[in-house]
Amino acid sequence: MASVPSLASSVHQRVADALASALPEAGAADPLLRRSDRADFQANGILALAKKAKANPRELATTVVGGLDKGGVIEEIEVSGPGFLNITVSDRAIIETLAARAGDDRLGVPLSPAAGTTVIDYAQPNVAKEMHVGHLRSAVIGAAMVEILEFTGETVVRRHHIGDWGTQFGMLIQYLIEHPHELDHKAGANAAEDVQASGEEAMSNLNRLYKASRALFDSDEEFKTRARARVVDLQAGDEETLALWQRFVDESKIYFYSVFNKLDMDIQDADVVGESGYNDMLAETCRLLEESGVAVRSNGALCVFFDEYKGPDGNPTPLIVQKSDGGFGYAATDLSAIRDRVGNLKADTLIYVVDARQSLHFKMVFETARRAGWLNEDTKAVQLAFGTVLGKDGKPFKTREGETVRLVDLLDEAIDRAAAVVREKAQDLTEAEISERAVQVGIGAVKYADLSTSASRDYKFDLDQMVSLTGDTSVYLQYAYARIQSILRKAGDAKPAAHPELPLAPAERALGLHLDGFGELIAEAAAEYAPHKLAAYLYQLASLYTTFYSECPVLKAETPDQVENRLFLCDLTARTLTKGMSLLGIRTPERL
Repeated sequence: MASVPSLASSVHQRVADALASALPEAGAADPLLRRSDRADFQANGILALAKKAKANPRELATTVVGGLDKGGVIEEIEVSGPGFLNITVSDRAIIETLAARAGDDRLGVPLSPAAGTTVIDYAQPNVAKEMHVGHLRSAVIGAAMVEILEFTGETVVRRHHIGDWGTQFGMLIQYLIEHPHELDHKAGANAAEDVQASGEEAMSNLNRLYKASRALFDSDEEFKTRARARVVDLQAGDEETLALWQRFVDESKIYFYSVFNKLDMDIQDADVVGESGYNDMLAETCRLLEESGVAVRSNGALCVFFDEYKGPDGNPTPLIVQKSDGGFGYAATDLSAIRDRVGNLKADTLIYVVDARQSLHFKMVFETARRAGWLNEDTKAVQLAFGTVLGKDGKPFKTREGETVRLVDLLDEAIDRAAAVVREKAQDLTEAEISERAVQVGIGAVKYADLSTSASRDYKFDLDQMVSLTGDTSVYLQYAYARIQSILRKAGDAKPAAHPELPLAPAERALGLHLDGFGELIAEAAAEYAPHKLAAYLYQLASLYTTFYSECPVLKAETPDQVENRLFLCDLTARTLTKGMSLLGIRTPERL
């Protein structure tokens, strides 16, 4: 089905046409249409146009109103103040537009005419290391942007740039050679229902091996020498060394996938391309940069210099692509990844969901890629930088012992808190259903708290607030959805049906106009890489529905037609909530 023009776009077009007719010399003019608390919409663009044309703004506004095609959409229009237009749309237009949306699986949301290919780099844990709270935001924000962009028609390539290369692997591999059973698994831990247990065992094995190898490395000079030699073997592609390195990667993936499974995120093996995936490109990347003059040798290292980035001493801060000892820095890997993503994956846009503290590094990497011609007018790279997760005290989130909080522990606690909330509200749920809802509510609460905050801002991790039934929480949205499902179940023979001929109460109008803005909101969230705008829209939708529910009886409405019309508004609200929440990666249980 074709996309459904919103009421805002219909009104905008009508006012723009009337403006062009009243002031043809202005050409295509923007009426600057906005939602308003004085009417449904307000057009503010006449003031600037009148000033430019040296015309009286109120007279111009009156002329525009006289030439306006209301087309059954506009109910009332008045000139206000020095030339604002206050516009009210008809009740019929609201319900007819919503009915058209309801008849479409996509709720009338258009596909983007400018859709291309985007690579999103997100969820980047490190091999042989435990995932902590710092990994949460990249995973959650990145996954939401994947869903939002795909919904607009963008071709999205997921990339999980895991840390799977480096000198520490020499130490780990050498220890495993000398203690070959450290990564063995207990039998029976690979069944689907044992994914979590298998992941925990994998992490336990890795932690134990890392601590033991580190202790030996620090205390035994002969082992240290053997470990350093193993690094050389790894970088040279020695078969035995690479096979053992692969065991670490595979063991870590068992653990990663168990954590992502708990986060209700789908991570596919093909999307995991770590630092090692670009090894074969590093030397060529350096050669291309040096031959083109983009990078120069400085004290033996291959560097890119920038006038705008200076260190504390006032000297330019270089991007080091290759170290003086011949080793490659992170920049070489990141630049090789750009070459691969633009050249092989044919990406128009690269999005990096990475901690804001790495902003300088990515500014220099992107600028280097532009100088080298790997990024240009047709391709862009964006860092979707995110802030820090803070504790209730406003300081970086730590355990009482000052340690970084394990991500699994945090998620488990969220599920436990949610279970208490669900059990308190549950009326006819079994224990199994309560456990299932607790996961959906707890994980949803963690995701929503993150996504409802602008990515660039820090936010406080407060589980008490996150699982609250009131306020701006996912639980509030999930409860609104479940309440609608309860009403629809109780409706009996009455079915949702649009009745454009009926007058609407103020709460019905407010809800209907907000529902109609879903498509434009999605386009805005996609264009600005701003999932928090979708979260804000959904919270306002749930709030408007709560007002509608309290002011407009549904099943006890005055006439059968009014019952059907209000059921129609309920049903479309539920469909919009569940679609919006799914784009944020959050489940909407039918019962709570």
